[in-house]
Amino acid sequence: MNICLTGSSLTSSEVVRVARQGAVVELGKEAVEQINIASSFVRKIVQDEAPVYGINTGFGSLCNARIGPQDLGKLQENLILSHAVGVGRCFTEDEARATILVRANTLASGHSGVRLEVEQLLLELLNKHVYPMIPSQGSLGASGDLAPLASLALVLIGKGTATVHGEILQGQAILDAIGAKPVVLEAKEGLALINGTAVMTGVAALVFADARTLLRTANLAAAMTMEALRARLEPFDERIHDLRRHAGQGAVARDILSYVAGSKLIGTCDDVQDAYSIRCMPQVHGAISDTIDFVENVLLNELNAVTDNPLLFPADGDVLSGGNFHGEPVALAMDYLAIALAELASISERRT
Repeated sequence: MNICLTGSSLTSSEVVRVARQGAVVELGKEAVEQINIASSFVRKIVQDEAPVYGINTGFGSLCNARIGPQDLGKLQENLILSHAVGVGRCFTEDEARATILVRANTLASGHSGVRLEVEQLLLELLNKHVYPMIPSQGSLGASGDLAPLASLALVLIGKGTATVHGEILQGQAILDAIGAKPVVLEAKEGLALINGTAVMTGVAALVFADARTLLRTANLAAAMTMEALRARLEPFDERIHDLRRHAGQGAVARDILSYVAGSKLIGTCDDVQDAYSIRCMPQVHGAISDTIDFVENVLLNELNAVTDNPLLFPADGDVLSGGNFHGEPVALAMDYLAIALAELASISERRT
């Protein structure tokens, strides 16, 4: 089943399906309309010649510098070239695919101003298994993923490096291999491609999926340890967890009980109570489960957020400059998840 992008309905499980299972991605009809309306709005701004940041002005400290209509495309291309300066190992194929998907979903909402052909080329990279080589170090975070997204954008304009069906290609040869033509950027498009949180969010969605799997595995391993030690069942009694009121704690207790149901070994040890690493599994694993649930909510919002700047509101005739590119919501959530996963490893080591 294909994944249909609307700009507002992408889930973390769909990110995994596209990034790791090669699911085909298509644009919803509403998304096509939204993109066309926004790109027409950008053309109107250019024609009106009133200064609008990122469309007919410079960037950052040059925001008051006016750019003539004949140079708007070159300005956008230069923005990409100047920011494609990442270093370090390149993101893996699934991380690169997740990044492309998140960026495409952001643009599909119709608040960024790219033309339909730009969006369609992004989806063509996904569906024809083109893996842009994106250095993993260089994101500014506070200004979005400018450097890594610039390396992705290079491929769209016939530059950069990518793997196509396992072969490393450069420049125009990448698009030639899939029968595509590079886009010639117009006003706002370079900025819309590189300003935002698509890299950190795409990678975070994959980490989140792995965390879910890791917790389930840890619960199963813990149940096996209980059998080996002939542990007691009292710490998993639902009455205990009802008094604590944390949803994850009760869920983990029920999960582990389901694994040991019918065991002839459980509870046959003579110890009055078990070690902390056994007795406190619902409390520790449960807190980790709650953390993962929290992260899921943050990611669901961010996967469907519009994170570049400025943002277009064609229906109102407005262009607003703000700070949606700032990565703090994702950064704090992922720091929280890192703490939780470290605790999962710690209690597992103590059981061992």
